[in-house]
Amino acid sequence: MMEDLIAKIKTDCLPRHIAIIMDGNGRWAEEQGQERLYGHFHGVESVRIIVEGCAELGIEYLTLYAFSTENWDRPKKEVEGLMSLFVDTIRKEVPVLNKNNIRLHVIGDLSLLPQDAHRELHEALDMTSHNTGLNVILALSYSSRWELVNAVKQIGLDVAAGKIQADGINQETLEQYLATSEFPDPELMIRTSGEYRISNFLLYQLAYAELYFTNTRWPDFRKENLVEAILDFQGRKRRFGKTDKQIEEEAQLV
Repeated sequence: MMEDLIAKIKTDCLPRHIAIIMDGNGRWAEEQGQERLYGHFHGVESVRIIVEGCAELGIEYLTLYAFSTENWDRPKKEVEGLMSLFVDTIRKEVPVLNKNNIRLHVIGDLSLLPQDAHRELHEALDMTSHNTGLNVILALSYSSRWELVNAVKQIGLDVAAGKIQADGINQETLEQYLATSEFPDPELMIRTSGEYRISNFLLYQLAYAELYFTNTRWPDFRKENLVEAILDFQGRKRRFGKTDKQIEEEAQLV
């Protein structure tokens, strides 16, 4: 079945950048009669599988919403467990990332991370910095409102310092101050677990992304689900505000 699905993919129009809200770990665990951390533990296996799947398909960028700034308000036991799991996972996965030529990046307010998590993360970033394959971007202690406020503050400081002129600020200026400035915008956003919202995730960058929602809980999300999302993406018309006729005429000129 997997081979049949992959055969349907048009390799010449893959999304360059996929973003995923990995939702449903806690509910999956509760449905199993387990504590919420049990779901997060099994969600790590889904991360491994989907990273591998994206690398195999030739996706260039994969952004994973790992932990939001709002998640710090969860029960202390769950937050501490998540941070411990994060440290352990990063430590174990770096050799695998290097073996598969995968580079790790991170966006978010890292100042809030525990010291050991901060240290392991920066070591992982350094140890994978030479890789040239799939770019995996962890959105960690991240929220889009935090990102936009931070960008506005930095722009204000640079205007005050005379580095940029206020009347010269445009869309490109703002993009240079975002946490994602070195990455292209996602073309496909996937959210698991049946929720139909984007939860403060890449609000600016998702302006023209195709949104795909599935009822599958993240711990159950596999390569087949990823391929189904990509096939759905490839079946859509991406107009960017233009008409069908304009898109067709532009396609004929290529």
